[in-house]
Amino acid sequence: MRVLAVIPARLGATRLPRKPLRLLAGLPLVVRVWQRVLELDIAATTIVATDSDEVARIAADHGVPVVMTDQAHTSGTERIAQVVRMNAYRDYDAVVNVQGDEPFVSRQALLGALRLVTDGQHPIGTAAVLATPDILDDPNVVKVVAGDDGRALFFSRAPIPYLRSRDDAELQRAYVWQHIGVYAYTPEALSRWVRLPANPLEQIERLEQLRPLAAGMSIGVALVDEPLRPGIDTEQDLERANREWSAFTTGSL
Repeated sequence: MRVLAVIPARLGATRLPRKPLRLLAGLPLVVRVWQRVLELDIAATTIVATDSDEVARIAADHGVPVVMTDQAHTSGTERIAQVVRMNAYRDYDAVVNVQGDEPFVSRQALLGALRLVTDGQHPIGTAAVLATPDILDDPNVVKVVAGDDGRALFFSRAPIPYLRSRDDAELQRAYVWQHIGVYAYTPEALSRWVRLPANPLEQIERLEQLRPLAAGMSIGVALVDEPLRPGIDTEQDLERANREWSAFTTGSL
């Protein structure tokens, strides 16, 4: 199946201003993410989608294919959907969304999400990692619970599954899943997602994946068994990433 990977990138981040253009090991972050996706070899085509002329120019200077999109988009999903509507990108069987601040994105997470779609199990795929219970009280960490068939039941910043009795603490440990923000979709599912009206659950949690979930769309969750490498949202994250980049790229981290 032909797969299109799209990296949405915008300059509007507040916690880390000008994030796509900040340097990671000497290159703009968006370029590092593009290089990482190419290295993983999961897509026939990998592009950056942006509404910024500056991001487009600098990415293109480094050999990155860029597609310009509307400034009115409120999410990377909407930006990717615009790309898929373009004539040049209509003939792909599946689409992968890799966020522009994830230079450490894992092959296992991307392939896990993608296979749920390409195998015909779900129209949307994502990934999660088994985590320790201490994440449950952190609203910045998104949790997901899934059914026996791997279909997402709910995503939340709240502690799910909630531990009602300490007698069940060991049982709970197998179900503390931290969501990894990668997505795969069929083009049809992506198109339906962005046509749906905003959902109150999405607004309350500030989690866009609750929109298709609330509308009855099936989102499969691939559980990966490798350590989760965090994305880059703050100055501290960027400093850490620069310290660890060499060890990561040589496979010693």
